[in-house]
Amino acid sequence: QVQLVESGGGLVQAGGSLRLSCAVSGNTLSINVMGWYRQAPGKQRELVATISSGGSTNYAYSVKGRFTISRDNAKNTVYLQMNSLKPEDTAAYFCNAYILTSYADSWSDYWGQGTQVTVSS
Repeated sequence: QVQLVESGGGLVQAGGSLRLSCAVSGNTLSINVMGWYRQAPGKQRELVATISSGGSTNYAYSVKGRFTISRDNAKNTVYLQMNSLKPEDTAAYFCNAYILTSYADSWSDYWGQGTQVTVSS
């Protein structure tokens, strides 16, 4: 089975920084796009940032210039460096990866369990 385990969430004051990590483990043959999504209470889950296996990145407009996504392919890990945090960044952050496993003949989306980020004003 494949597991995505996030870490690094917490409580921070506005203007502060946090770094999220997401490690993929299990029977993975290849990982394509990896990304971060977030969901605030009462709102739909939204894209924060994605990164391809080649390093191409994509960001939501609301986080451009403040957040940086990166990945370590050797460690099957994706990171999200969040700077200049705002109260509106408060949400549960979910890791996502598009993975080809050793027991399936097609690519599938996998999700982590989520990590809470709370930004106080």
